[in-house]
Order: sequence, then structure tokens, then C-alpha cells
Amino acid sequence: MVLEDVVNEHFLGRYRALLDAEDEAFDELEHAYEDGDREQFMVDLEAWHETVDRRMAFLERSGMTRVTSPAVT
Repeated sequence: MVLEDVVNEHFLGRYRALLDAEDEAFDELEHAYEDGDREQFMVDLEAWHETVDRRMAFLERSGMTRVTSPAVT
């Protein structure tokens, strides 16, 4: 598959939306951390992981090479 066949306006729009969702989830995570709210932090951490997973799955479905993220414990 040729990269130019994958990366088009639709791809970039969807990817931008996924990045925006990831950024918003990270902002929520950051706020919980700053507030010292451990319970909300754990909820927000899971939500952030889900947005990262959606972005990575989109890239994989689009034929991009899967990049593994470091394990979080």
C-alpha cells in the first residue's frame, strides 16, 4: 500500500479528531493529578488509555505500522 493512498484529507481529519480527544482526556488526567484526587485520576487514566488505543487502532487499520506503547503499571 502506497502512503499517498492512505494519507488523505479524510485520514488527516479523523486523525486530528483522535488527537484532540486524546489531548482532552490527558487534560482531565492532569487536573485530577494536580487536585490530588487519586480515584478520579485512575478513572481519567483509563479514559486516556482508551483514547490512545483508539488512535493506535486507527493507524493500524489504515495500514500504518503498529507502534507499541510502553507498559504502564
